[in-house]
Amino acid sequence: FDENAAQRLAAAGRVRREIMLLDGAAHRRVTGRVGGGLCGQSRETEKQRQYHEPSRILDCVSIQLPTELVAALAGRYDLSRTVGQGGMATVYHAFDTRHQRDVALKVLLPGLAAHVGADRFLKEIRIAARLTHPHILPLYDSGEAAGFLYYVMPYLPEPSLRQRLASTGTLEPHEALTIVARVADALTYAHRLGILHRDIKPENVLFAEGHPIVADFGIAKAISSASGPNLTKTGFPLGTPGYMSPEQAGGMTDLDARTDVYSLAALTYEMLVGEVL
Repeated sequence: FDENAAQRLAAAGRVRREIMLLDGAAHRRVTGRVGGGLCGQSRETEKQRQYHEPSRILDCVSIQLPTELVAALAGRYDLSRTVGQGGMATVYHAFDTRHQRDVALKVLLPGLAAHVGADRFLKEIRIAARLTHPHILPLYDSGEAAGFLYYVMPYLPEPSLRQRLASTGTLEPHEALTIVARVADALTYAHRLGILHRDIKPENVLFAEGHPIVADFGIAKAISSASGPNLTKTGFPLGTPGYMSPEQAGGMTDLDARTDVYSLAALTYEMLVGEVL
């Protein structure tokens, strides 16, 4: 972004390595497992496996539902199974009893929830919930239950972009550019409202009837605003190595729309080449 880009990139590389260690440690605390990737066969390259967030669709791992959370949400959301998890949150498939629909209920990890705080998190989630765009996953609900901080989104059963890349390695240029155009449109809309995503990556590009949908604007906005500049010190870095801009990886807090543009460029490169920058 300026004449010192080379030096900053070098510094960012060092920061990224430190963040990867923190991210892996946070993940191991939750899962007792090392590394990431999807269950089953995968065509991901070693570099893709190295850099993408250690989250997965849990099609071959059975994780018991938290009894306290199930009890606290009983009558409002019926949790059925764990469908994914990462360094900051766990995603559950649930049934919205009030509106009679399937939903994805995302719960912050306890350590992160304690650091962020319920009042500040829910306040920022309400701000992010104002985003209304055809390529942004909407937020249905949010709240606190038995000490768990959660928010609720539509349940999209189609494979995410990460799953597509794990299966195919790359995408055809016309398909990749179509996805980029839709994601860019969603980012442009959010940027006009002063909201950055800060974590654009294949895991956060979902699909509904084949149309790309950007997920997790809520968690990015809420956590970054509520936690301030020292989030990485908690072991829960906001952002993903390999996709973060040098400024973000270097710990800068006065980020602007260019940090999302950088992440989108890294995403585009991966779709076309099959490697992470």
